[in-house]
Amino acid sequence: MVASISHNTWIKYFTPNPNAQLRLFCFPYAGGSAAIFRDWHRELPKTIEICPVELPGRGSRMREPLFEEFSSLIKALGEGLHPYLDKPYALFGHSFGALVSFEFACYCREHYRRLPHCLLVSGRQAPHLPDLSPMHALPKKDFIQEIERLNGTPQEIMQNPEMMELLVPILRADLKIDETYEYKPKPPLEIPFAVFGGERDSEANRTQLEAWSQHGSCDFSLQMFPGDHFFINTARSHLLQTLSKKLQGIP
Repeated sequence: MVASISHNTWIKYFTPNPNAQLRLFCFPYAGGSAAIFRDWHRELPKTIEICPVELPGRGSRMREPLFEEFSSLIKALGEGLHPYLDKPYALFGHSFGALVSFEFACYCREHYRRLPHCLLVSGRQAPHLPDLSPMHALPKKDFIQEIERLNGTPQEIMQNPEMMELLVPILRADLKIDETYEYKPKPPLEIPFAVFGGERDSEANRTQLEAWSQHGSCDFSLQMFPGDHFFINTARSHLLQTLSKKLQGIP
């Protein structure tokens, strides 16, 4: 018997689900927190237990230092979440979270020999493709302009200098990890991949999303949604309906 999942600092907004057959760990985009996924359990089947992942340096973990190096983050995630891989699980991640979920799956294969039942990723080019427009090192003014262009931060935050002072370091740290990531060739994961994208997403086009197929050796699917990079917010209900179908019958 593992300790209560509600006491795990890596998992927030957890709603216990005694009928669950599968845990879905959800990884946020750069600068995001577990709060993105806090209401997902209301629109997904009761057989799925939603586990929103809270990275250090934000939300309820604001006082903890941010990670700025990828392997350290994945190792800490592995140690923190390992006790909760005691039942079938799947992974979802958007943008930066897509890369984190992929490397976490690889870590679990190498260290625990326990793969997720499927990998659900959205809004990011495949791991082996370089980022052609890095922004983490931009001067502050240009950096904030890029944040606004991506259309994922509410205007009430963008127009609040104090809140932006808190947000910018978190975004820079996450984007530094994402944009300086170097893919190391590894065998394809022997699990299904479901990839999602926004039809107007300038950060990840259809070709870049289709390239995820190289990293799995089982079923692969790609579905595009109306919207830009943050379609997971604007087309949320449609996305959650799709995730419900993908996860039906698992395990």
